[in-house]
Amino acid sequence: MKFTEEHEWLDAGDDNVVTVGITAHAAEQLGDVVFVELPEVGTEVVKDDEIVVIESVKAASDILAPVDGEIVEVNDAIVDEPSKVNEDPEGDAWFFRIKVEDLSVLDDLMDEAAYKKFIGD
Repeated sequence: MKFTEEHEWLDAGDDNVVTVGITAHAAEQLGDVVFVELPEVGTEVVKDDEIVVIESVKAASDILAPVDGEIVEVNDAIVDEPSKVNEDPEGDAWFFRIKVEDLSVLDDLMDEAAYKKFIGD
C-alpha cells in the first residue's frame, strides 16, 4: 500500500488497476460519514481533480484523484451505507478503482512507515 498527504491509500493490483480509499486516520478525523458521491465508471481523471464528495457530521470534503487514469469500478456499497467508511476505511470501504498507464506513478508516494511518521503516529 502507498499513501498520499491527502490521507488516501492506494493498493496496486493486476493490469495496472489501483484501488483507492481514505485512511483510518482520515475517517477518524471526519467523524461519522453520512454521504458519499463517487465518480462514474469510465471517467478519465487527472491527478488532483476533485472526484469524490464525502460528507460527515463534522464537514464536507472533496477527495482528489491521487493519479491520472480511468475509473474502472466504484464501490456502490459505501454509497448505500456511508457508515462503512468509518467501520473499515482501509478494507471493504474502498472508494474506486482506477486504471493507470504505469504503476511507477506510485513510486513517489509514501509507504506505511512514512505515512505513520507524517501523521505523527
